Amino acid sequence: MGEMRIGVYPGTFDPVTNGHMDVIGRATRIVDELVVGVAVNIGKGPLFSLDERVELLESSIKHLSGDAASRIRIVPFDNLLIEFVHTQGACMIVRGLRAVSDFEYEFQMASMNARLDNRIETVFLTASERNQFISSRFVKEIGRLGGDIGHFVTPEVKQRLIERFAELDAAADAGEADGLNDGGDD
Repeated sequence: MGEMRIGVYPGTFDPVTNGHMDVIGRATRIVDELVVGVAVNIGKGPLFSLDERVELLESSIKHLSGDAASRIRIVPFDNLLIEFVHTQGACMIVRGLRAVSDFEYEFQMASMNARLDNRIETVFLTASERNQFISSRFVKEIGRLGGDIGHFVTPEVKQRLIERFAELDAAADAGEADGLNDGGDD
């Protein structure tokens, strides 16, 4: 047998969705080992801490069928993606595409990564039909407004989102009671 084929699927995963899990499950069919790289990405102002996002991914991969979960590692990173790929001994980057609108950005990123190291391939997996419209941003918006997000995330992620939104609401209420609210229209 040849060299192990290791792929890296990077993202913020804030939170991990069923769309992410679809790509993760399908990626395990084309690699021997999949490293799910959880980007620190403070600039995006994540709802969940890095440790929480890693924990949610770890609980979510348990729902995958077969031996897929045993061939997945969840690894946080805060450096250049191509450098992270090197440290993991990977030969490919896996990216999910939901719609045509994703392609331009992903194509630019793949081109830049190829310029940095042309030995690393980028593989695009299109979202399955039932997951094409799911994004972490939409899941957070729907959940924050009290909508049912159960079709978009695992039960564990749904529960953690409900808890986090309750914490945020309690903090906002406490801020108003303490006069910390800026009084602006929300």
